[in-house]
Amino acid sequence: MANSSKDFNNFVRVEDALDFISATLTKHGVSTEDAAVVGGCLVEADLRGVQTHGLSRLPIYVKRLQHGLLNAAPAMTVTKPTAVCASLDGDNGFGFLVGRRGMAEAMAMAEDYGVGIVAAHNSNHYGMAASYLLQAVEAGYFAFVFCNAASSMPPWGGRAPLFGTNPFAAGAPAGKMPPFVLDMSPAVAARGKIRLAEKRNEQIPLGYALDKDGSPTTDPTAALAGVVLPIGDFKGSGISMLMDILSGVFTGAGFAGGVNDQYHDWERTQGVGHFFMALKPGIFVTEDAFRARMDVLVETVKATPLAEGFDEILMPGEKEARLAAERKKNGIPFAAADLALLEKLAKEHDVPPLAFVTR
Repeated sequence: MANSSKDFNNFVRVEDALDFISATLTKHGVSTEDAAVVGGCLVEADLRGVQTHGLSRLPIYVKRLQHGLLNAAPAMTVTKPTAVCASLDGDNGFGFLVGRRGMAEAMAMAEDYGVGIVAAHNSNHYGMAASYLLQAVEAGYFAFVFCNAASSMPPWGGRAPLFGTNPFAAGAPAGKMPPFVLDMSPAVAARGKIRLAEKRNEQIPLGYALDKDGSPTTDPTAALAGVVLPIGDFKGSGISMLMDILSGVFTGAGFAGGVNDQYHDWERTQGVGHFFMALKPGIFVTEDAFRARMDVLVETVKATPLAEGFDEILMPGEKEARLAAERKKNGIPFAAADLALLEKLAKEHDVPPLAFVTR
């Protein structure tokens, strides 16, 4: 699904993207503070190159707000069955708000007890899982973040969708070296990437998905009517199942096909579940020792002899961090097709259009 660089010759400044998101969401009853959280997560995804989970998602969130399927002003509640565990009811609010609150609660418990676990339910799509890893890592915590999603992948050996492209994400701070920030889907390609290809009238590579009849396809529309394929065959399928257990079964959220599709289900809320765990690095060794040991690990990884065709070994999340730094300075590139959809959104909701420059 490669695009030529000329397709992305429109650039948006971070400040303009945040202003546009805030103006659009506050029109629909979202507070300025909550709109800033949602905007921050969407723009962070675009900055890191995860544009399937960035500003291009705004139209579907607005549509669900309009249909009453997303709570613009949730009253989230937390109950604590133990000192280190909490249940978070997201009150059907934005997944971004639930995610930020969930990780904050987990870190607060970890600060006192070394570990904190939050099981969240009654939530929605929460974008890029790395947003919540970075929230923890930048505050000095080791973190796990899991989530489930609408059915799009069959269990290994099946042909009907059951589990979602449920992300597995973990992060750990280091000292002077880059942190470990792993955010991966158990699918070869997330449905968001296929949906973006459909919007842009592009083909997808063979191996991403099967059509509804179980045949390989390069047509994104046929792929969206069928199933996505797991990484590593049964291994990816198993990871997706584990994410559904921890995010759905364990939390009290939807599971085993019980998470509803935000793009096609206009009768029911999503029922997404999330799992957050924060660990204090100084539990078993001092925090300074932990960071020093992480630096040794990163330095050792980077000093490994290079395979043919490689000029550097990167840590998980390092490529995205470099890209984010560059885009903060030069702007976020967008395809004309994506900007056209956002221009339509602005007109429909009577908000100032998204500012951009063409280079």
